[in-house]
Amino acid sequence: MRDRLAESARSLGIEVRVQRLEQSTRTVSDAALAVGCQESEIAKSIVFVADGDPVVCVASGRHRIDAEKLADALDVAEVRQAAADEVRAATGFAIGGVPPFGHDLPVILDQDLLEHECVWAAAGDPHSLFAVDPRELARCTRARVIAVGEDGG
Repeated sequence: MRDRLAESARSLGIEVRVQRLEQSTRTVSDAALAVGCQESEIAKSIVFVADGDPVVCVASGRHRIDAEKLADALDVAEVRQAAADEVRAATGFAIGGVPPFGHDLPVILDQDLLEHECVWAAAGDPHSLFAVDPRELARCTRARVIAVGEDGG
C-alpha cells in the first residue's frame, strides 16, 4: 500500500515520506496521539456517496463533516457516508487508512486545514501517516476547498 501511495504522490508532483507507527492511527485521536499533534492537524479522508457517486472529503479532525454543506458544494440532492464495503470498492483502501489521493475520486478539502502549515493524513493503512502542506495537497488533488464542518465545531 505504501508503494502505491508513494507512486501516486510522485505522479501528482509531491514527495511524501510515510511513517509506519506501532500504534493505531485509525481514529483522529489515535493519529494525533501517535504523531504528537492537535486533532485539528489530522486530515481525515472520509468517503461519501453523492447522488450515487463516491467522493472523498478531506476534513480537519476537529469537527464532524456537514453532509448538507457537501451536497450544496457538489450540487447534488443526496449525500451520505459510504459503508465500509463501498469505501474499499471505491478507493481500494479500508476505513481508517484512506489517503487523500491514490484513488482517482473527486476531492473536497476542508478550508480549516489551510490554517496549518502541515497536516497529517492516512497513508493506506491504519498504522501509517504522512505529513503534507495542506495547500500543496489541495493543489495536487485539484480539490475543491470549502467549509465542511458542522456549525459550532
